[in-house]
Amino acid sequence: MSAEILSSHGELLTARISGLLAQPELAALQQAAAGVIQQHGHVRMLIIAKDFQGWRKGDDWDDISFMENDPYISKMAIVGEKEWEELALLFTGQGMRKFPIEYFQPADLDRAKAWLMAD
Repeated sequence: MSAEILSSHGELLTARISGLLAQPELAALQQAAAGVIQQHGHVRMLIIAKDFQGWRKGDDWDDISFMENDPYISKMAIVGEKEWEELALLFTGQGMRKFPIEYFQPADLDRAKAWLMAD
């Protein structure tokens, strides 16, 4: 599994997750993203789920919300295979966050970026 920030340009923060996501990897990614937020203020998050296989069972997933950073996130786009859409949107709290979250399939990466950058 890998979870990493790929780039941060202006407001656009791009991260990638792949394989089987473990809680410590997500926590490290969230910590790195919080550092970017501290440097840049507001961000628009692009999460690319490439070869994603789900979440590792048995991990402590209780404190993963990242909600303390909600005021600094304008939008979140998740790009991944259709089979993960429902679970990914549930996992990220779509509809319960203060910012919009949308899911796009890999062929729609450019559309996801355009949606993120639109006001």
